[in-house]
Parts: sequence; structure tokens; C-alpha cells
Amino acid sequence: MLSPEQLLGFLLAAVAVTASPGPDNLMVLGIGVSRGRRQGIAFGLGCALGCLSHTLLAVVGVSALVAASPLALTALKVVGGAYLVWLGVKSLRSQGQLAVEAGAAETGTAGLRALFAQGLLANAINPKVILFFLAFLPQFVRVGQGPVAWQMTALGLAFTAQAALLFGLLGYFAGSVGQWLQRWPRAGLWLDRVAGLVFIGLGARLILAL
Repeated sequence: MLSPEQLLGFLLAAVAVTASPGPDNLMVLGIGVSRGRRQGIAFGLGCALGCLSHTLLAVVGVSALVAASPLALTALKVVGGAYLVWLGVKSLRSQGQLAVEAGAAETGTAGLRALFAQGLLANAINPKVILFFLAFLPQFVRVGQGPVAWQMTALGLAFTAQAALLFGLLGYFAGSVGQWLQRWPRAGLWLDRVAGLVFIGLGARLILAL
């Protein structure tokens, strides 16, 4: 369904995106530092599995567009490429704020199930993540390599799997990561720079290839 090169390129970009500073991983880190590693892992896994809802929306939406017009996928890629370039420019201009405040991690109920559900809901209803998936996943679809819907599904599952792994590790090692960030407060700046270059590279590659 996905070629090894296609999957490898996607995973490299997905890891860079997931590792860049954002509300989800900062909350996972904050909860792991203030509550403990089990709580951080529970919230992180919830955030990661929330990506499945975005995958479903992207698959349904993109499949409908492709069915409506053969040129629809190309148009979506152009718009998505421009959106990724814009995200990349924003990341390059950011200040790399990676401060972790324990108080920001307070979510009410300390139960693992509650934290998992809160992470799932927080990710699933985030409109920015929905837009990102609509822009990001189609960039790795290869026309003529199988049904678009199946390719999108496989890409979404791969993104969810790597997010679950990274968020789980972040929750588990939250204490050590928090100490590292205290020693290297500008780490977020460089993480943002890497993510910004990935965004711009993906968007530019697509637009120039059309």
C-alpha cells in the first residue's frame, strides 16, 4: 500500500512535527513532571489516539474531493502546501517557548482514565489539528499507487503510532526532560527551527513539483 520510501519520508516528517513545541506535548510534559510518569503517559496516549478522528475526517473529505474531480487532489495539495509553508514561516519566527509550568498541568481528576479521555478530547476537537491533517497527509499520497483513501488511512495510522510512541516516552521521561529544559532553555527555539524547515520543505516541494 505504501512504499518503503514513502513511509520513511512520512515518518521522518511526522516525528519532526510531533517533537516540535506545541500544546499537546507541553501538556504531556507538564503532567508528567507534576503528576508522575503514569499520568503523563495516559494523557499522551489520549492525545495521540485523538489523531484517529482527524485521520477519518481527512480520509472522508479527500476521498470525496477526488471522487468529485480528478483535479481536486492536486488543488488540495497546492492549498495544503501553501498552508505548510505558512506554518513553517511561523515556526521559524517563533521564540521557541518551552517553559513547563506544573500549574498548567492541573486537569481536575487525577485518574488515569480521566487523563486519557481529556487528552483524547483535547486533540480531537482542536480545529488547528484538523486543518493540519488535511494539509499534511495528502502531501504523501502517490497517485497511481493504490486507492487514495487507503493511502490516507495508512498514513494516519502511522502518524498516530509514532505520536503514541513519542508522547508515551515524553510522559515516561518527563522528569528528566524537564530538568534538561531547565539547563537548555533555548532548546525549543531549535526544535521550532527544525519543524519550520520541514514544513517549508514539504510545502515547497509539492508546489514546485506541480
